[in-house]
Amino acid sequence: MLRLVENHSLPRTAAFFDLDKTVIAKSSTLTFSKSFYRGGLISRRAALRTAYIQFVFLAGGADHDQMERMREYLSALCKGWNVAQVKELVAETLHDLIDPIIYDEAASLIEEHHAAGRDVVIVSTSGAEVVEPIGEMLGADRVVATRMVVGEDGCFTGEVEYYAYGPTKAEAVRDLAKSEGYDLSRCYAYSDSATDIPMLEAVGNPYAVNPDRALRREATAREWPVLAFEKPVRLKQRLPEFRMPPRPALVAAAAVGAAAVGAGLVWYAARRRAAGAPRLADGFARV
Repeated sequence: MLRLVENHSLPRTAAFFDLDKTVIAKSSTLTFSKSFYRGGLISRRAALRTAYIQFVFLAGGADHDQMERMREYLSALCKGWNVAQVKELVAETLHDLIDPIIYDEAASLIEEHHAAGRDVVIVSTSGAEVVEPIGEMLGADRVVATRMVVGEDGCFTGEVEYYAYGPTKAEAVRDLAKSEGYDLSRCYAYSDSATDIPMLEAVGNPYAVNPDRALRREATAREWPVLAFEKPVRLKQRLPEFRMPPRPALVAAAAVGAAAVGAGLVWYAARRRAAGAPRLADGFARV
């Protein structure tokens, strides 16, 4: 397990967490599809698709080419969405939708990293309208997320300003290390997807969590630890000492309309990989 005491005479350190299927059991974007449908942001047809998309997502994930095509799709889909309305819908349903799907194992790791004096940073391809409040709920210190251009009318223009994906995540990690004084050789990173290998490579302590097939192969070849998170649990059901006060998340990159990713994945993530992992003592699985 982690060393609980950080030597504060050394440079600062951080733990970088991917979000979907690493900290929470589902896609953060897909989870809000019903809320966005009720709020009039997506059609009934798009909302119905997300049930299938969520199934596909849980079985695997999208590869690089599919993610690129999906980015184009979501850019067109969220054009004209009112950003304030998106934030309001997320705030209204956040605890009901996200609290029950947070992995107990991930929450424990976040608690341990904070106890060790490390910052916790959520690094997600999803948008900050979703990622930032989830990060605040978890007590994260910072959030890195995709951002789209917002027009003078307060609506998304459909243009992507910053895409927090693949090598861009690793660049964000290195930029934060420079600005915050993190020693990356002593930092930690966690992800389920091979697309996050650049982020995992950037730190001295990479972990594959519920990995897809490609990441599992890479982790095995590099002798990276592999963890299986299997126990979603409401934060309020955890021990009282876990109930960390919310910390304002410093958004390193703002947001994309949340349900857009979900509505696009149905077209681009049909042939996915599925890889299970056995249970482990200590509440984690490691192979």
